[in-house]
Amino acid sequence: MNYKKTTLKNGLRIVTVPMKETQTVTVVVMVGVGSRYETEKEAGLSHFIEHMFFKGTEKRPTTLDISTELDSIGGEYNAFTSKDRTGYFAKVDARHVDTAIDVVFDMFLNSKIEEEEIKKESGTILQELNMYEDTPMRNVGDVFEGLLYPKNPLGRDIIGYKKTIKSFKRNDFLEYMKKFYRSNDTVIAVAGKFKEKETVEKIKKYFSGMEQGEKPKTAPVSDKQSGPQVKIKYKKTDQTNFILGVRAYDQNHKDRYALSLLSVILGGGMSSRLFTEVREKRGLAYYVRTIGDTFADVGYVATQAGVEHKNLELAISTILGEYKKTTREKVSRKELQKAKDFIKGGAVMGMEASDEVAMFFIDQEMAQKKIMTLEEKFKLIDKVTEEDIARVAKDIFQNKKLNLAVIGPHKNREKLRKMLKL
Repeated sequence: MNYKKTTLKNGLRIVTVPMKETQTVTVVVMVGVGSRYETEKEAGLSHFIEHMFFKGTEKRPTTLDISTELDSIGGEYNAFTSKDRTGYFAKVDARHVDTAIDVVFDMFLNSKIEEEEIKKESGTILQELNMYEDTPMRNVGDVFEGLLYPKNPLGRDIIGYKKTIKSFKRNDFLEYMKKFYRSNDTVIAVAGKFKEKETVEKIKKYFSGMEQGEKPKTAPVSDKQSGPQVKIKYKKTDQTNFILGVRAYDQNHKDRYALSLLSVILGGGMSSRLFTEVREKRGLAYYVRTIGDTFADVGYVATQAGVEHKNLELAISTILGEYKKTTREKVSRKELQKAKDFIKGGAVMGMEASDEVAMFFIDQEMAQKKIMTLEEKFKLIDKVTEEDIARVAKDIFQNKKLNLAVIGPHKNREKLRKMLKL
């Protein structure tokens, strides 16, 4: 799949990816700031700004004006905030590409951020926070990252605190955006059926006046650990949700492909080792999966599951047993090839959709040292050997790197910590 990258004089980057076999187009604007850039007093501000961009511009004064215009063309649209970036997007019938471009860019560049709307939206976000608190399957991820990166913005919930959400004033938004919403840290991706040259020229007209600047750096995060760690969020629930994992590699690490394959082998599908051992053989969980996240400087890989309270220890020991096995026995060539095909198959199927394609390219432009095509990524995946998997497993699966986060009616943290042995 061919793509073209255009950089404007103010440093803003445009990635265009024409797709002949689709009738849709996706427009994404992404800025390289998320919750890890916030101070304690700013906690949740990146996410709050994302919400405020849907509250109206001079051209489209209300939320209803924005949503009606996109709904009337059958568009899919939304936004998201992560630890290190914020994105806004719309996917539409290719006939309506001009509308998608105009609405998304208008929101990004011209949102009014009105005081009255801030007050109203704070209530919405507080309810979002409450929803997450009542959803242990989701909330346990925040507990786990808080365990890995304590006293650092990277370990703080993206949504922020109730006290900060209630405290924000209009000037807080304007100052934060002035500091971080800079042209040289903004990327636009357009993928699907569109006229490439005309689209790039339109983007230039919208964004040529956006100012560039040097954004503040993130607080350094320590990735050192001297022994196993456990964090329990006591909650009366019908099920115990937990994440058990280890510190691993950053997003540009040379072994990131081997790590991805190891994750798939452990818990990447219904025939994976952990799905088989935890669910199929023992009936301990309905869902069990191995996940991971990477940042510019750190990363982790972990297994998540939901179990009956009395089965927590058995589930933990089962997962640890599979972790340990990968450090002692090489995976077979057949199992490794299955993992490679699993990743490739998912990637290829995703590339049939313009929104997946847009995100594939914009994520790389934001986070990686260079954009690679699927074919280039597949070549690197194919180079991974059974020996590479064993070497990576031995490197990451060490007692001192183990971390366990639990949400449920449990109190004996020390007992669980003593279990964390490979």
